[in-house]
Amino acid sequence: SDGSVLPESGLAASGGLIRDHLGRCLSAFTLNLGACTITQAELRGVVEGLRVAWDKGYRRVRVQLDSQCAVQLIRHANTGNHHCVAILDRFRELLSRHWDVIIEHVYREGNRCADFLASRGHVVPFGFHEVASADPMLLYWIMYDCQGISEPRLVLNEG
Repeated sequence: SDGSVLPESGLAASGGLIRDHLGRCLSAFTLNLGACTITQAELRGVVEGLRVAWDKGYRRVRVQLDSQCAVQLIRHANTGNHHCVAILDRFRELLSRHWDVIIEHVYREGNRCADFLASRGHVVPFGFHEVASADPMLLYWIMYDCQGISEPRLVLNEG
């Protein structure tokens, strides 16, 4: 899953997809959220992805997102006064069900499909939208991911 906020307007969107162990797309979604923070958008993407996975009967799920902040919030036990507490409560309710869920951080370059779906959320009406797994642009990004194309990444070494 991924989240996106347009800096000019503050309008947010999320998106994500569910793939099998071979990388094939089983389900994809985009979500126009209106105005919210990037952290809220990232977390809403996770919650919607988990909801879709549960509704479709998947009980062994690996969630990958490129927001280290969202991963830390999800893993942190005490978030009672955080501005994302309602979303985190919904996440914890989903997590308490009888299934195996692993949450992990991935770099943005490894999250291209979800990034594409989050960006698409800015151009659809408000709310949740399922995306056809045969969408040509989604298939392009899935193929790109499956080829394992690497990109250089600049890492600054402080010290």
